[in-house]
Amino acid sequence: MNRYENTPKLTSPSGKIYKKNVIYPEVPLSGRDYYLITTAGDRYDTLAQQYYNDYRLWWIIAAANNSERASLVVEPGVQIRIPVDLENIIRDFRKMNS
Repeated sequence: MNRYENTPKLTSPSGKIYKKNVIYPEVPLSGRDYYLITTAGDRYDTLAQQYYNDYRLWWIIAAANNSERASLVVEPGVQIRIPVDLENIIRDFRKMNS
């Protein structure tokens, strides 16, 4: 899923076209979510590839873990949550950004 594919385009007063800022939904807890302890070298995109078979869904794992870092690298030795309810999360994302 390309998180920018349906993002509305805006035009600046000078005529420059740009994409609207993306808004991420809150990722609710689920009893089916996975939890893991990170190790050196873990990244949100590689975890998304491993668990979702799509590296572009890294933002779901980052949002679920309240990541405010401007990096895909995950701190080693920290427990993180891997949400499994992708259908509803992606639906909420699309609704918020359409």
